[in-house]
Amino acid sequence: MSRKNREGNLVWSSDGGRAETAPQNDATTPKGDGVVRVSRQTKGRKGKGVTLITGVPLTGDELKNLAKQLKQKCGSGGTVKNGVIEIQGDHRDTVVAELSKQEWTVKKAGG
Repeated sequence: MSRKNREGNLVWSSDGGRAETAPQNDATTPKGDGVVRVSRQTKGRKGKGVTLITGVPLTGDELKNLAKQLKQKCGSGGTVKNGVIEIQGDHRDTVVAELSKQEWTVKKAGG
């Protein structure tokens, strides 16, 4: 059902379902300061820790291939979500060493 104001513009409608968001453009390189940050997070994971890798200036398949290499090196599972690589467990030292070998500028972030 919809209502229109006096000018004929749509004011309210329940026909739309979920609100659409702007499509994300995966072709662009994420903006950052050129530093790859490696951190550990347990928040919202029932106490299970994951290693987060952020700031990698790769997109799409390149990012997925890097995640696959890091997961194999750590011997653990993981995923890529919104440009952030998540690896199950605390593998910060291993990830920092591996990314440094690939000549990335890497920093440990957090505590």
